[in-house]
Amino acid sequence: MGLHLPEGYGRQRDEERGLDDDPAALEDVEGEIVCEDDAFDIPAKNAPRERLRRWRRAALVLNASRRFRYTLDLKREREKEDLTRKIRTHAQVIRAAFLFKEAGERGASGNASRGNSVASEGGFPISVDKLTALTREHDFTALKQYGGVKGLSHLLKTNTERGILGDETEILHRRSIFGENTYPQKKGRNFLVFLWEACQDLTLIILMVAAVISLVLGIKTEGLNEGWYDGGSIAFAVVLVVFVTAISDYKQSLQFQHLNEEKRNIHLEVIRGGRRIEISIFDIVIGDIVPLKIGDQVPADGIFVTGHSLAIDESSMTGEAKTVHKDQKAPFLMSGCKVADGFGNMLVTAVGINTEWGLLMANISEDNGEETPLQVRLNGVATLIGTVGLTVAAAVLIVLLARYFSGHTKNPDGTTQFIKGQTSANVALDDAIKILTIAVTIVVVAVPEGLPLAVTLTLAYSMRKMMADKALVRRLSACETMGSATTICSDKTGTLTLNQMTVVEEYVGGIKLCSSDNYNALSTTASSLLIEGIAQNTSGNVFEPEDGGAVEVTGSPTEKAILYWGIKLGMKFDVVRATSAILHVCPFNSEKKQGGVAIKLANFNVHVHWKGAAELILSSCTRWVDIDGSICAMDLDKVNEFKKSIEDMAAISLRCVAFAYRMCDLDEVPEEDKIDNWQLPDNELILLAIVGIKDPCRPRVKEAVQLCTAAGVKVRMVTGDNIQTAKAIALECGILDPGAALTESTIIEGRAFRALSESAREAIAEHICVMGRSSPNDKLLLVQALRKKGHVVAVTGDGTNDAPALHEADIGLSMGMQGTEVAKESSDIIILDDNFASVVKVVRWGRSVYANIQKFIQFQLTVNVAALVINVVAAVSSGDVPLNAVQLLWVNLIMDTLGALALATEPPTDKLMKRPPVGRREPLISNIMWRNLFVQAIYQVVVLLVFTFGGKSILNLKHDTSEHAEKVKNTFVFNTFVFCQIFNEFNARKPDEINIFRGVTKNYLFTGIIGFTFILQVLIIEFLGKFTSTVRLNWKLWLVSVAIALISWPLAVVGKLIPVPKVPLGTYLGRLSCWRHSR
Repeated sequence: MGLHLPEGYGRQRDEERGLDDDPAALEDVEGEIVCEDDAFDIPAKNAPRERLRRWRRAALVLNASRRFRYTLDLKREREKEDLTRKIRTHAQVIRAAFLFKEAGERGASGNASRGNSVASEGGFPISVDKLTALTREHDFTALKQYGGVKGLSHLLKTNTERGILGDETEILHRRSIFGENTYPQKKGRNFLVFLWEACQDLTLIILMVAAVISLVLGIKTEGLNEGWYDGGSIAFAVVLVVFVTAISDYKQSLQFQHLNEEKRNIHLEVIRGGRRIEISIFDIVIGDIVPLKIGDQVPADGIFVTGHSLAIDESSMTGEAKTVHKDQKAPFLMSGCKVADGFGNMLVTAVGINTEWGLLMANISEDNGEETPLQVRLNGVATLIGTVGLTVAAAVLIVLLARYFSGHTKNPDGTTQFIKGQTSANVALDDAIKILTIAVTIVVVAVPEGLPLAVTLTLAYSMRKMMADKALVRRLSACETMGSATTICSDKTGTLTLNQMTVVEEYVGGIKLCSSDNYNALSTTASSLLIEGIAQNTSGNVFEPEDGGAVEVTGSPTEKAILYWGIKLGMKFDVVRATSAILHVCPFNSEKKQGGVAIKLANFNVHVHWKGAAELILSSCTRWVDIDGSICAMDLDKVNEFKKSIEDMAAISLRCVAFAYRMCDLDEVPEEDKIDNWQLPDNELILLAIVGIKDPCRPRVKEAVQLCTAAGVKVRMVTGDNIQTAKAIALECGILDPGAALTESTIIEGRAFRALSESAREAIAEHICVMGRSSPNDKLLLVQALRKKGHVVAVTGDGTNDAPALHEADIGLSMGMQGTEVAKESSDIIILDDNFASVVKVVRWGRSVYANIQKFIQFQLTVNVAALVINVVAAVSSGDVPLNAVQLLWVNLIMDTLGALALATEPPTDKLMKRPPVGRREPLISNIMWRNLFVQAIYQVVVLLVFTFGGKSILNLKHDTSEHAEKVKNTFVFNTFVFCQIFNEFNARKPDEINIFRGVTKNYLFTGIIGFTFILQVLIIEFLGKFTSTVRLNWKLWLVSVAIALISWPLAVVGKLIPVPKVPLGTYLGRLSCWRHSR
């Protein structure tokens, strides 16, 4: 095994290669050596279970419960799947039995009505049990007996159109009677659990047993007053390590708990008092009317009220991957399912634990474990170092025992420690235990148990800080993968722009309306047709308060802009909708870029209204409505005139939307039972209007794009808008360079890209900067092509149809404000403010995670190398070690827990965005780190070994007694060693910078830990000598210790002037390792 531990392979490569390849296969990828049998190499997403088991079997672990705490619990996952299957089966059996019973009841004449007698509860004439049974059993008979959805709404004291009143008193009352929309969750582990897990470290257990034996023997031989120090000091040191470790782990756990609560807190709209308001999913109560649209999660169990083409994906509850259409005949909706198509309103009838989803979630504890590629790679590094450490510790144990029992080990006064036949068995056993504790403590220091956990620490810290930067991490591995991103495929609307849309240009009746005065020029026919299309062909809503307050418009930003424009035209939303009835709806489709509605007027005429991408609607029009209301033929000149107006609007960054309609005979409308499958006619349309909607670019988005470009991250715009609009916005945002030549491969339409062959798409993908009129499938094809070319792809998405691209990308970024729940669940990170600048901050944090881990590795390996070499050389040559068990435990605490806290929580710097992305296979230990490590380790080893062997004369201790001089020398070596680590922590902060103090005052945690370590070291030397086998040092020796440690700073500067080769050292080790395995 080499120290070059490649990062996770791409998902596609794993799927293609599988696990059956020759384990010793050797592959050369772009000049890099990849050893295929590397167990510590998993993909960033969707790692096969066998790969996860493989690395765990290969890892050298001293404390499995702590090391694997934040990894996927494979056994629990199997149990969860079995339990989910049982609950689903149980629910389906209940439902099937009830349907059978219902069929029998229908067949029996004069059977008593089960729903006629309704139990009253808390002022509501229906009980919780009846409601729960109604929805859980899909009891259609009972629903009819209650009077259908209208009758049930009266029982629940709500209105199917206006909802409940929604005042605080009513909400609390409903919550107290029917329950909250939450489910019992298993409490997080308390501090004692973490304390217990920290105690399970094998080496600490051995040390504690040795401490007890030493304590007993010491008291027996030296008496209670003096004999308890050796054993007691080791026990105290072990307890201190356990407590500090447990506190650190417990704080991490609290951070993850908080982040998981944020993930579950979905926000959605409900209708209360006639208006749409946004609330948390936890605030839903029975009786609420909830509007549902494509991509939403059904927030509770309920009954279909009204809607069109509403299709629900129930796979999360039934396990069957199919969509179920909901209407008055199949009205039951289950919590936790997703809206696959259409829209509608539902009446909430069961919440929380009374729903199947609540029952399922209450019985399944969420396993938040998830190993990341970096975490697994660090386990590989820890295993390698640990193997070396165990070997060294075993060698030290053998050498020290051999020297002791052969009579070559001397006391400080020069006498032999063990004399055969003279030394008592108790004394010999006590000395042997001391030797064993030294060897075991070397293992504690040598096996970097905290190294893989440092990833979790820095990820927890980064995730908490990213929340403040408006990014919610759903998948841990996405944090570190984002640091490797080479390209970002970004949406335009809402991400690069503000998503604050207004209609700024209008072409109605063949003329451009320059101001509201021109609206009066429109004929009644033209304006009424246009208003009819705006009011009926929308998923938005207009609420006019009865007190005459400001009109409230809800819906997507595009819908809101159009509805506000309709109000300017004189639209009375409720009046228009009341004068006609909706027959069928074809919801807006991101593939077709248009949406339609068929309505029946009071005179029984049928109008089919369409709204969508201007050039697409225009291509379907054969006539147009003049300003006077007359219908004119669409000749070629008029087509060109309309096209010119669209191009002019697109050139100034406007989104172009067209409105058209056609008349339809009532005979053409299918019967009611077939209307759901009716394909609305979209040919021979009559053009009503074309509008240009302005969506300004976000402030400072150009700077954010430039920052990405400087960091080696290519930003590409993928939008459904007109290619000219996309081009104008891309120029404004800095994605396109106005001075560069724009070719067909730079700016491309989605249909042109999808028409290419797979190889042609791969060839052109890297050159694409803007893709206009793209469908979600085009985005998926682009992501696949870029990944095959070796890019690490981040992609943004907000729609349900974006889910495949979000899932396929290395990092899927969904939009928190406009994104659907389907998109969010398919993503790795949710951008809470939909802002591209927040995406750039995620890139910074991703790079920071990798950089911080490297800092910690450099620091920890320096301590490892120095401590091991010093103790081994001293043990072999003199039979004693300058750093005893208690001292090494203190060093381990500095190196492990405190070091990780100090270095793994460094905030990101601007310099991170001035370097190229971290390569997929970039070694964890770079050549710069090797150089820094060797410079510091060699300096510490040389200096401290000189003092170990010649310290008495150098420190002028000849006049002291031999025993006291030995203690002073060892205390000085220990003190100097600790100070070297404290000063080296500053060097580790900036591995490749001369100024190691930049930003240190802003990192309060780092300065606090340095100060805490310094103070504790002083207390240990000056006041805890009995426990650590040290003596007090005079001020001169303190100054010398500090001065020696201080030299590490200028030495680091000199070291950074030494050039390093470009080829990573790990590559040569990787070749050697792979060659060995291939043999």
